[in-house]
Amino acid sequence: MGVFTYESELTSVIPPARLFKAFVLDADNLIPKIAPQAVKSTEILQGDGGVGTIKKINLGEGSEYSYVKHQMDGIDKENFVYKYSMIEGDAISDKIEKVSYETKLVASSDGGSVIKSTSNYHTKGDVDIKEEHVKAGKERAAGLFKIIESHLLANPEAYN
Repeated sequence: MGVFTYESELTSVIPPARLFKAFVLDADNLIPKIAPQAVKSTEILQGDGGVGTIKKINLGEGSEYSYVKHQMDGIDKENFVYKYSMIEGDAISDKIEKVSYETKLVASSDGGSVIKSTSNYHTKGDVDIKEEHVKAGKERAAGLFKIIESHLLANPEAYN
């Protein structure tokens, strides 16, 4: 098994605490409302919402995939860190065992946030991960993030 790591950063004008509440803590409720083309619904299959919880995310009409399953690996609400793994779904090829993600929101000097993301692709055997596949996923995630940011800017009272 190989592990391929990709890192990326995004910036936001939204402070980390507010962004974390919307983007992580309430994502299962918020995203289907404001981006139904991306996520239709989320259901907890196992667990209580904490570490170890497994969720099935039913993707929207705008996605080329139908569902993914995520397992929560860790959450640090004080330092705005969220860790989870994509463990199943048609977005995972037969060459990938799982994809582990860590997202950390850090305060920027202008009062906003820097969103630092690390993705670890755990492959089955010696397989190369195509850069364009990773880039496409990152672009979808960045687009979803911008939808959430726009929602927060349009609703300044939300998630304070």
